[in-house]
Amino acid sequence: MNVNSDFSQNEFVTEQQSRENLAALYRLYSKFGWTDLNQTHAAARVPGRPDLFFIKPDEYLMEEVTASSLSIVDLNGNQVDGDKKVNRAGALIHAAILGARPDINYSAHTHSRAGAAVSAMKCGLLPLSQHAGLIMPTVCIHPYQDVTTAEDECEALAKDIGENFAMIMENHGLLACGRSIGECFYYLYYLETACKIQVDVLASGQEPLLLSEKIVDGLFTDGDVPKNEPSGADDWKPQLRWVDRNMPGYRD
Repeated sequence: MNVNSDFSQNEFVTEQQSRENLAALYRLYSKFGWTDLNQTHAAARVPGRPDLFFIKPDEYLMEEVTASSLSIVDLNGNQVDGDKKVNRAGALIHAAILGARPDINYSAHTHSRAGAAVSAMKCGLLPLSQHAGLIMPTVCIHPYQDVTTAEDECEALAKDIGENFAMIMENHGLLACGRSIGECFYYLYYLETACKIQVDVLASGQEPLLLSEKIVDGLFTDGDVPKNEPSGADDWKPQLRWVDRNMPGYRD
């Protein structure tokens, strides 16, 4: 999978825009039910400082996060700015992904019910829906380890993500990343939705219909993806308008 690094320098995004994008993404976690209380997290690389990233302090609910409340962590998982503590496991997960992929500027991790359910299925993600077909070739698997105690966990995360944009973390949850906030949100949304559909289909007791490998490949590569961002990355713009209307205040 040959990934274009045109987005790698985050050169067209200011620090304030990056902060606002991440704060808006946290609020969308509330909209879509990806919160798991306050125990999941997303990160954004600091523009001009590829060795640093923004992440929310642990105590904040997703809908409480604002641009100015974000803390800063380095690629070793150490907090370097912010009065309130960040989640150590979250910091290490995002440090591993962003450290391994200089082309990636945003990453997002969830423990949603459907995502956790599929992460506990030996079959992994199945080609049961168009949602799954759009992303399956870039979904990888990461075996369960406790990131706070396993010495090689960050190295394993970096190895397993490879050049992919989405990950099923076994017995744990989901992870998505992107060169832009729109790309990151796209992969997270479609992975989450594909998992919901899979849980519903398998629970129905009906014999499932599977998409063919040829169809999946065509769905995924449309528009010269992954060299280019998927066209659906533009869906971020109306989502941002939704946040502005329904959960204002995140830009502060």
